Amino acid sequence: MTHETLGSNAGRGDSVGLVETQHVRLYDEGDPLLLDSGQTLAPVDVAYETYGELNAERSNAIVICHALTGDAHVAGHHGQPKTDGWWDSMIGPGKPVDTDNYFVVCSNLLGGCSGTTGPSSIDPATGKPYGLRFPYFSVRDLVEVQRSLVRKLGIERLYAGMGGSLGGMQILQWALDHPEEMERALLICASSRLTPENIAFSSVARNAIMRDANFQDGDYYGTDRQPDSGLSVARMLAHITYVSGQALEKKFGRERRDTEGPTFGIDFQIESYLDHQADKFLGRFDANTYLYLSRVMDYFDPFADEAAAVERLRNNPTRFLVVSFDTDWRFSTAHSLEIARVLEEAGCNSLREEIASPWGHDSFLLPVPAYHQLVRDFLAGKR
Repeated sequence: MTHETLGSNAGRGDSVGLVETQHVRLYDEGDPLLLDSGQTLAPVDVAYETYGELNAERSNAIVICHALTGDAHVAGHHGQPKTDGWWDSMIGPGKPVDTDNYFVVCSNLLGGCSGTTGPSSIDPATGKPYGLRFPYFSVRDLVEVQRSLVRKLGIERLYAGMGGSLGGMQILQWALDHPEEMERALLICASSRLTPENIAFSSVARNAIMRDANFQDGDYYGTDRQPDSGLSVARMLAHITYVSGQALEKKFGRERRDTEGPTFGIDFQIESYLDHQADKFLGRFDANTYLYLSRVMDYFDPFADEAAAVERLRNNPTRFLVVSFDTDWRFSTAHSLEIARVLEEAGCNSLREEIASPWGHDSFLLPVPAYHQLVRDFLAGKR
């Protein structure tokens, strides 16, 4: 759930500087991606970025998995103002994920809209964008595509995997299915099963999109009618859940704009902020991708058969860090406690920490000092 946050993005250390998004074809018609559902998909192209240098032993690689509305651009800049990566405060020389020591990889997810094959890509069978004919996929499928990229880069074992929100879900799935491939796993603001409340928020957001008269059953590509209204409402609703009431009160309170009011327009500064967030979002995200990735989160349930999950986790060599924030009500500490409970039952080497922060779910994107120090120490083997 990557988005402009209410807090500062400034952090210790330097930027990785100018970076370029790279592209690779990982699957084609002769070797398609076999999805969890049994369907196949080809071609599959992936956009990704790397930072730092892979050492001679190929043992210092860290994969970053992005959240719902993220992309491959996690650090550095693209040469224009305000193009810093969405986790630039975390990744770079001297930062908690220190690119002087680690080789960092981040890719745009399967189903994405920032260079990786998704609903807006051309279906070779029709010559038109897939739209809602794109196959359903799972968190396991997201992981499989990233594993394929890592192998393409010549990496057999990761020093660490790290992600927040949906990103943390992917790291959990990866460590569960392929424990031999990941030395450390950092699950930040993650969940092993969404609550009905979480599913309800996402359902309302999807309905806002699909009930937009311009949605056209998902076939709005190449037309002059885009479901901008629905996607805007979805973004505003979701953004409210990413921040705490404390953060909104501190930043906006009940401050009014220069309106004579009351009107049904934008009278309060918080309304102006949400409107700004929605406008920015329309320029970079695809409505169908929002539908698919939010639905992926709803169905994620790796501990549904808890006894089987515990057995699969026994003797897992991965060292886990499970992090939550005290004001995050979207993926509250209860979600992290549930993950930690299952890991502990399986005898996994794990550490769970709740960090104090006023910023809610957004905290995972921000340079909260205790949080950044925890990540730095965990990667260094001090925790």
